Amino acid sequence: MIKPTKAVPDLSVDTVGGEAWRLADQKPESFSLIEFYRGYHCPRCRLHLLDLSQKVGHFTNRGCGVIAISMDSQERAEKAKQEWGLGALTVGYGLSEDSARAWGLFISQSIKEAEPSHFNEPGMFLVRPDGTLFSSVLHTTPFHRHHFADVMEAIDMIRTHNYPARGNV
Repeated sequence: MIKPTKAVPDLSVDTVGGEAWRLADQKPESFSLIEFYRGYHCPRCRLHLLDLSQKVGHFTNRGCGVIAISMDSQERAEKAKQEWGLGALTVGYGLSEDSARAWGLFISQSIKEAEPSHFNEPGMFLVRPDGTLFSSVLHTTPFHRHHFADVMEAIDMIRTHNYPARGNV
């Protein structure tokens, strides 16, 4: 488990229509918001990432860089970005299972033909510019996800009151 205020694992992925994305290269004013999603096979992820894509500008205004990452192949990630209408959202692909586990993500195996043999379950991480964890939310299923409006409200409160990371003991 990665604890708040501790360094997060290295993270590097290719992005749809872009270059490689490396967490170590990110220099946001407040946070890097990393949203790990299950993949193209997940209809719940489609709704969740569409909401995030529509709010990217709001996160940018709060000093946050945003990326959504899965274990999907380039082809599946490209289909998700195009078919789901994720124009404003940076979509990373090719997350290794070892990297997913290093981040504490839960791994599932397919129960339907449309699913990859193994894939990560959802997780959201707010990482400080110094590469330490501020907060995380992990899921074992595609259901009961966090709402990005709540995340924006939390970021506002954190920044306004210099609220510290919690749960690091």
